[in-house]
Amino acid sequence: MCGIAGIFAYGAGAAPVDERELLKIREAMGARGPDGSGIWLDADRRIGLAHRRLALVDLSDTGAQPMANADGTLRIVFNGEIYNHRELRRTLEADGYQFRSTSDTEVLLHLYAAHGVRMFDELRGMYSLAIWDALRRRIVLARDPFGMKPLYYADDGRTLRIASQVKALLRGGAVAPDLDAAGQVGFFLLGCVPEPWTAYQKIKALPAGHCLAIGADGSQELTLFCDIRRELAEIGGCSRPEHGAAVSERIKESMARSVGQHLLADVPVGVFLSAGLDSSSIAALAAHAGLARIDSITLGFKEYVGSPSDETAEAAGIAARLGLNHHTRWVSEDDFDAERSRLFDAMDQPSIDGVNTYFVSMAARALGFKAALSGLGGDELFGGYPSYRQVPRIANLGRLIPGQSLGAGLRRISAPIVARLSSPKYASILEYGRTFGAAYFMRRALFMPWELESVLDPEVVKRGLAEFDPVEMMEQTAAGIEGDHLKVAALEMTWYMRNQLLRDADWAGMAHSIEIRMPMVDLPMLRELMPAVAAHPEMSKARFLSEVLRESIPRELLARPKTGFSVPVRQWLPSKSGVRRGRGLRDWASLIAESFGFAVRPSSSARGPD
Repeated sequence: MCGIAGIFAYGAGAAPVDERELLKIREAMGARGPDGSGIWLDADRRIGLAHRRLALVDLSDTGAQPMANADGTLRIVFNGEIYNHRELRRTLEADGYQFRSTSDTEVLLHLYAAHGVRMFDELRGMYSLAIWDALRRRIVLARDPFGMKPLYYADDGRTLRIASQVKALLRGGAVAPDLDAAGQVGFFLLGCVPEPWTAYQKIKALPAGHCLAIGADGSQELTLFCDIRRELAEIGGCSRPEHGAAVSERIKESMARSVGQHLLADVPVGVFLSAGLDSSSIAALAAHAGLARIDSITLGFKEYVGSPSDETAEAAGIAARLGLNHHTRWVSEDDFDAERSRLFDAMDQPSIDGVNTYFVSMAARALGFKAALSGLGGDELFGGYPSYRQVPRIANLGRLIPGQSLGAGLRRISAPIVARLSSPKYASILEYGRTFGAAYFMRRALFMPWELESVLDPEVVKRGLAEFDPVEMMEQTAAGIEGDHLKVAALEMTWYMRNQLLRDADWAGMAHSIEIRMPMVDLPMLRELMPAVAAHPEMSKARFLSEVLRESIPRELLARPKTGFSVPVRQWLPSKSGVRRGRGLRDWASLIAESFGFAVRPSSSARGPD
């Protein structure tokens, strides 16, 4: 895991690359790579690459970046892990390529030399990268299919600037920090900023699963090499019913392979362990992977003691049963208050989530971890969220209303009453529940579009909604996919997981120099398991994972209600922030937005409890 940066002065009138600016961008990402740094500029100063290194594979200097091939015609900066790099290396060696390191970075260099941009079809892992191809005088950018690793760019028509973090590009000093209307609207609608937008007008995210090649002549080619939505649409046509026991056995074998690959590193890899099914399954498979020692860690909060949200005792019992070296770390309101400014500074894009990952990563770093496995992705794969049941029901209910205008009228009448009982967004159920995409939007929304003027300037709202139409985009996500499970999976994976969970895992882990690995967010495993999972909508996640857990985990875990790996932010806000008690996530969102410079309007009656 690392931080990458680059400047490409491709335009005829572009100034030469400023090494000082490139260094500022790189050093703004110091926490992403405390183990080393590097920089390279071409002789004509039209291209420069920089890198901060967190060494997990090939700890020697031969793994340092920017890395070049033997004749210097290719150079790369790379962030992430390629879990099948050893298999790829053997194939490349058989084809005559020679290696000077044991790193996955050098595998990428030779793979590009052998296959060009078709190389991305061969990769299993999480990554963002930039390759300078001196022979073709072009830079090639790419990002993994799920969007696990970020890559941001600012292009003014003459000079391209790239980095692993939005704030790093701003720190370079050449990119204006003007706020983006679609980014602001997107954040208040969803609790995160949807790609390709960011909070800033001049900075965009390279979309997941895309490759962007920019030539010295200014030519640009954006290629989609893998689309998770399309993968799920193709799976819909080949779902295959099997006996439930056979499905569970298939899941165990596939997950064991993925966990085994995600444990490959030249440093110890720990496990973030809650008492939930996903992380417990990962822990069970890691415990049986043959390593001498596996450490696990759980967070505890006194506010949750005695409630279903307190997972410390169950997690400790699971770890003991698996023979893990377990650690429980307690986090208090004072800890939150002491860390809040640093947390906001580390948060690269506004998000209402990620606090849990920030604190568990901080605890992991204090214990000496450099990498940890997470159960993120299990709910999306196995249908663990309530949305897998609720979204189809909402869509069916909305179809009973003959027109959206009637639904809007009913919303205007009912909103004041609903706001006193629940989130006012639920007054929109008959207005936005008419289609699958609209139903999903309403289920995941933090604010509804009609509420935005209570928190943002009306002109910002108007411009933002003109550019970002969440319902239309979510409709496109679900279009052409057969079956409710696969439709919701596509929506969860390409919206909530990509724009919030994966992004939060990146910034919150990297804030403490922790690489978070997610064995359940794995393309080969998705292709192998999703056809069988989608063919059995009657099976619960516990049933799917029963074979993984059968010999290792107490049976009562399978019946434990889902709680999530949460942090009591709502309880902590009132006494330390001046926020009125009971406001919850909406006021937390306002505090976050203000930390990014959003001009947030004062609270209004449109804002009810969440």
